[in-house]
Amino acid sequence: MKQGTLLAAIDLGSNSFRLEIGRYEHGQIQRIEYLKETVRQGSGFDENRNLSQESMVRGWECLARFAERIAGFQKSQVRVVATQTLREAKNREAFIKRGRDILGFPIEIISGSEEARLIYQGVSHLLPTDHKRRLVIDIGGRSTELVLGQNLQAHVTGSFRVGSVAWSMKYFPDGALTEQAFSKAEIAAKAVLEEALEKYPRSQWDTAYGASGTVGAVADVLQAEGWPAGEVTIEGLNWLIKQLLRAGHVDNVRQPGLKEDRRAVIGGGASVLRALMQSLDIDKLNVAQGALRQGVLFEMVERDDQATDVRDISIQRLAQKFAVDQTQSQRVSRVALQLFNKTIDHSEYEAHLLQRLKRKLSWAASMHEVGFAISHSDYHKHGAYILENADLLGFSMQELQRLGLLVLGHRGKLRKLEADFEEAEFIKMLIALRMAVILCHARKNPDQSGLEFNCNEKSKQFTLEADADWIESHPQSVHLLRQEVIAWQKTPWAFAFTQAARVKQPA
Repeated sequence: MKQGTLLAAIDLGSNSFRLEIGRYEHGQIQRIEYLKETVRQGSGFDENRNLSQESMVRGWECLARFAERIAGFQKSQVRVVATQTLREAKNREAFIKRGRDILGFPIEIISGSEEARLIYQGVSHLLPTDHKRRLVIDIGGRSTELVLGQNLQAHVTGSFRVGSVAWSMKYFPDGALTEQAFSKAEIAAKAVLEEALEKYPRSQWDTAYGASGTVGAVADVLQAEGWPAGEVTIEGLNWLIKQLLRAGHVDNVRQPGLKEDRRAVIGGGASVLRALMQSLDIDKLNVAQGALRQGVLFEMVERDDQATDVRDISIQRLAQKFAVDQTQSQRVSRVALQLFNKTIDHSEYEAHLLQRLKRKLSWAASMHEVGFAISHSDYHKHGAYILENADLLGFSMQELQRLGLLVLGHRGKLRKLEADFEEAEFIKMLIALRMAVILCHARKNPDQSGLEFNCNEKSKQFTLEADADWIESHPQSVHLLRQEVIAWQKTPWAFAFTQAARVKQPA
């Protein structure tokens, strides 16, 4: 990545939306601007798990203000991630589609494990290399992330559906801060966090850090009241909760250091934090400087260098876990990329964008037989299910869904796909993968001499031309390719398999 490149990360949280703009300089990212708006989208659910129109409008209005600030940024300079609220919302596609139009950039929904990993990246990049084992926690609006790691490497990641907004709405609905409400909230939080006791025992970490939101808000209040700066102790938290009980209602809370936007959710946040500290035997939390948005920025830098993209490692690990035939997957990948290259007008693409498309196709080729681990019958369906439901670090939920769609569509009928056949890039990847699987069906390097493949995007036509010798020498491949012609007939695109005209030899 070039020195001086501006990067922007947008975090669509359940409580707040945040925009972080930084400049990449010599391996570090220097903050240029930080914007935060309390949208509290996580409080906008109806009984059917749909976001209300009002909560979506609040989000869109915030995104419009963010869009003005990042106008002129290129796609490679911006990444937008959404967390628990949009993971839950049944009508999330409506929000995402409108939000993408407003921002001019795609919105990625990331899994809880991926959110935890990115939080750890943001925290660890702003800490010194000390080789200590770290526990990092982040209490958000509707979920809490926990990570065990060392230096820059996250080892154990987890996400739990407990958060400051959700707990405030459920256990402090009218704003009353009572001992009974705190007791119920903490018992419920401990029940959700019970499975964390085995994964995050005190013996597995040396220092605990709290990132973002609730921890930062509590630390600010404690510091304003004379407690040590940059930390939250269990004694300090107990003292704060006593002050909240004395206030009796969120409207009466007037603690120095408590920001107005945090007052309504301080009951839920404090109860979750105390439940977490008591459950995991945390005496002191150090307040971390980094958070999810910084993790997203550093991830953008790493993705720019293919050698450090965690997604490649995730694909390799999944292939090993399911005993994928690496020789065959590499063979299919190589042929698919060759075919894909012939469908692309390279003058229309920036080099990094074209490289991204090729990497996605390569991942799909690497995973096309992952379903064999379940059954050879309908293995493409099993493979798609594995990918769509796997927690693959580095991937957004939409990326995994699209990857699963390519694996599902690499063989068989095409009408089963819930795909947008107007998206030319996806269709080009799909046919390249399908043809590569056909040409490599004998599980050996295919003979491609005598073949010519091209694409006419205006007429939506793919054509594979083979000479007579090739057709005569490859009867099984010819049969499969003729079946492929039929498969495309019920789509907006067409595939033609033709024999090259014989060249007349001079008399």
